[in-house]
Amino acid sequence: MKTSDFYYDLPEELIAQDPLEDRSSSRLMCLDKKSGELKHTNFKHIIDYLNKGDCLVINDTKVIPARLYGSKIGTNAGIEILLLKRKDGNVWETLVKPGKKAKPGTKISFGDGLLIGEVIDIVEEGNRLIRFSYEGIFEEILDKLGEMPLPPYITHRLQDKGRYQTVYAKHEGSAAAPTAGLHFTKELLEQIKEKGVNIAHVTLHVGLGTFRPVKVDDVEKHHMHSEFYVVEEDQAKLINDTKKAGKKVIAVGTTSCRTLESATDENGILQAKSGWTEIFIYPGYQFKMIDELITNFHLPESTLLMLVSALAGKENIMHAYEEAVKEKYRFFSFGDAMYIHD
Repeated sequence: MKTSDFYYDLPEELIAQDPLEDRSSSRLMCLDKKSGELKHTNFKHIIDYLNKGDCLVINDTKVIPARLYGSKIGTNAGIEILLLKRKDGNVWETLVKPGKKAKPGTKISFGDGLLIGEVIDIVEEGNRLIRFSYEGIFEEILDKLGEMPLPPYITHRLQDKGRYQTVYAKHEGSAAAPTAGLHFTKELLEQIKEKGVNIAHVTLHVGLGTFRPVKVDDVEKHHMHSEFYVVEEDQAKLINDTKKAGKKVIAVGTTSCRTLESATDENGILQAKSGWTEIFIYPGYQFKMIDELITNFHLPESTLLMLVSALAGKENIMHAYEEAVKEKYRFFSFGDAMYIHD
């Protein structure tokens, strides 16, 4: 299976640069994964497809304002860093630009010394381990100094930090938003609950590996970056009970999908656990837990496009994307949504 099999042509003007004012007014393309049939509607109508007893699984991770702009102590050279993973205490794995200015021992000042970072090591792919020192609470300082780490294809500045968070974001730790969840409003979630649909939550802290292009020709040789996830006992029970009752488990986003598939055993039972996952889902994968998926439109040749192709069939997906381009759907993080259903 070649990476180039997942290429499609996308006019640049279809990449959504700004979020819509009303989250749930985005468009929704419904794709029947068996027949390949497509329907066009509005995201608010997702409720019409959900039935009593079904379970919607959301990822309640919260994006941290992980992009920091500082200056090198001693030379005042500008340095930009992106927090990727908290290693322990005040040590973070980071992406530093320009890297050549950040040798071990380098100290960087942020916010006129409100936060000081020292490069302590260089790890895989040139990432830097940085130890931070500060007074007060790290999260509060980050909230003051940091910017949302928007994906590279979004060139507009985000006016409201909250629009790159889901309305149910709770546990801080992501370098990117689980974007399928951005379409839900609190009102829509209430209506879904009133219909008798259960809403379960899992946590997966999204890493920037999500946006990393596949650089190998042979799909199977691509290595996924690890991401931390948590499935709690009561949530695992709710999801397993849904399955037992013959109802549908619908993942909101590829992150919820990867969490569920990582934590489900060979017998199709979801385990309450936490850990790191490097799961890579591409055509040929047999899904153990999810039945349906709500997701956004993904980049050409990306691992996420491969994941949705595994669920709906590559031909169906490529045809749906062709149609989405023709109908001028909005693509990627702030774009429209797709619902892959039975």
